[in-house]
Amino acid sequence: MTDERNLKQKIIVIVGPTASGKSRVALELAEKFNGEIISADSMQVYRYMDIGTAKPSRKDQERIRHHLIDIRDPDEGFDAAQFRDEASKAIREIVDKGNLPFVAGGTGLYIKALTEGIFDAPVSDKEIRERLKKEAEDAGLSSLYNKLRDVDPEAAEKIGPANTHRIIRALEIYYMTGNPISQHHKEHAFPESPYFALKIGLYAERETLYKNIDYRVDSMIRAGFVDEVKRILEMGYGPDLKGMQAIGYSHICKHIKGEYNLEGSVSLIKRDTRHYAKRQMTWFRRDNEITWFDVGKEGYIGNIFSEVGRFAGQTLHP
Repeated sequence: MTDERNLKQKIIVIVGPTASGKSRVALELAEKFNGEIISADSMQVYRYMDIGTAKPSRKDQERIRHHLIDIRDPDEGFDAAQFRDEASKAIREIVDKGNLPFVAGGTGLYIKALTEGIFDAPVSDKEIRERLKKEAEDAGLSSLYNKLRDVDPEAAEKIGPANTHRIIRALEIYYMTGNPISQHHKEHAFPESPYFALKIGLYAERETLYKNIDYRVDSMIRAGFVDEVKRILEMGYGPDLKGMQAIGYSHICKHIKGEYNLEGSVSLIKRDTRHYAKRQMTWFRRDNEITWFDVGKEGYIGNIFSEVGRFAGQTLHP
């Protein structure tokens, strides 16, 4: 009897919190196993946003083919359902060339959409959205977050109290459909994954991860992050766009407006990035299919290579 997994396409998924080294590991694995990389980062899809998203360098993109990078302008929408469709298309292209797909990134919802399915949300209702945005401005984001906790505590826990865009979207879905967004996600999940996925998780002890985050933020500033944000604003892309609300970009926008000095902005970016990394780990820890590797331990790369090698060369017939 043939194992049903043999009918599914193999993919390697590399996840973990920001600054855990996912891009570097994906690059090394793709080189060794004749692969191509699909970015699962919600901000790297945007053009011009390079430094603040830790986008792979041009040199690295020439070294290994990357997909789903620089495919949208900053004022264009992109969500998990679109990611699923684009990533699925990229996987087919990679496989048709005889290569192995590596999906790497820290946007947990994107990974879930690709491997488990996701609710195709209705088109935004402008009236509801504007009302919610006004309430956030007048009464504070905490007011909306408390409402979300009342109607959908599961979604509220996953989203967190600081993500304006996702809080508003979750409430918008609830008011439009009468059902919590978490319920929609459960009802529209795939009965089984369309892929045979090996999920590799990277993590570091908190002190190490926080040092990595601090170093990354400082490196971004030295690389010209402030000038990058200025250029984007000068191109006519406003600070209220979804992409510009991302960690780092929103802080630098406020610095440019004179609300914070640079030192204060950098401090807030580091703090909020640490909080984001914690939320990422909370999300990924729920997935018991992930095999975790401590990036602080010597030889972890070799162990990952062995794991991927067994998977890539595995015979699925009993």
